Amino acid sequence: MPKISKKGILMPPSPIRKLVPYATAAKKRGIKVIHLNIGQPDIETPEVVRNAIKNFDYSVLSYLNSEGSEKYRQKLTQYYKSVGATVEAHQIIETTGGSEALLFGFMSTLDAGDEIIIPEPFYANYNGFATAGDIKVVPITSSIETGFALPSIEEFEKKITSRTKAILICNPNNPTGYLYSKEELDRLKEIVLKHDLFLFADEVYREFVYEGKKHISILSMPELSQHAIVVDSISKRYSACGARLGALITQNQEVLDTVLKFAQARLSSPTYSEVAAEAALETPASYFEMVNKEYISRRDTLVSLLNKIEGVTCPLPGGAFYAMAQLPVEDTDVFCQWMLEHFNWNGTTVMMAPAAGFYATPGLGKNEVRIAYVLENKEIEEAIKCLEEGLKAFKNQSQNSN
Repeated sequence: MPKISKKGILMPPSPIRKLVPYATAAKKRGIKVIHLNIGQPDIETPEVVRNAIKNFDYSVLSYLNSEGSEKYRQKLTQYYKSVGATVEAHQIIETTGGSEALLFGFMSTLDAGDEIIIPEPFYANYNGFATAGDIKVVPITSSIETGFALPSIEEFEKKITSRTKAILICNPNNPTGYLYSKEELDRLKEIVLKHDLFLFADEVYREFVYEGKKHISILSMPELSQHAIVVDSISKRYSACGARLGALITQNQEVLDTVLKFAQARLSSPTYSEVAAEAALETPASYFEMVNKEYISRRDTLVSLLNKIEGVTCPLPGGAFYAMAQLPVEDTDVFCQWMLEHFNWNGTTVMMAPAAGFYATPGLGKNEVRIAYVLENKEIEEAIKCLEEGLKAFKNQSQNSN
């Protein structure tokens, strides 16, 4: 029988989705599964977006230009200007989700064997994108004790080799919710300029920043004009995950020319998605005020309840809608699967994302989970009570088996 590729074998499964079969089986048994594993908000997609899709009139559903339409990208420049980043339309390439933007960015700037430094824990699919390009991820570990703050310049310096080509951050961070400060970004800028590296920033959660803090885009740092590559998406900003439309933004023309070749190879992003995305730019500011207020309430509920459980630690996230929690178990892969297969509390169980898959360093994150606070407070309260009871039952089972 023909064999699959080594790359296929090395491609890591998603910690966010790999337990789906167990959740599906639980639902078939009549168990209610509360999904805290995935960043799928229950917030309504803006009405202006829904109406644009509903009223889109066409006789032929045709291709877009590979880089996206000029009209949409011109409108995007005004959006980026509003968040402190001055870019031109030709410096934006439309992509099929932020995932494709990152994949095209990797393939355009890093060769097989090149290294990219990423503070961990990080969005698990970064590992997959790197595997697809035979790129080596070099992790630099942040810890739950510091709330996942950026490690020191000295720690970065230790990781840089002759094969280092880039650094990647997610700001605000998925999975930790950590928001990078101006001082931390300035430290990164110093490293990038000193070693002539690319700096990738996944900024898809920039609208979700709390306690009056401000998100700072690397596109607003003029010294990085030839180094900065931003990945963006409408998925989370407008609660439009199914639209699958993103963008890669950079002022480096050589990078743009290269990314465009990859974009041409896949022809174009979906026309319907651009219709939705263009309309989304008309979303009133009141929408984001409402959404941020709601996420702050959900975050506070989640973190407060988690930290009341014996043995559980959860720092307060400064942005996005994720939290990392440390649980009193040895292996959250085992525990999260057990919750779906063998436990329910009043007919309910909880699906979470085991955190080991958000690390590149073997052995780290084994006792952590990522939780997405994308459901209303009532659901979060029920989920955390279920988790608390599950931890008790799991501990009792483990003691009895010993």
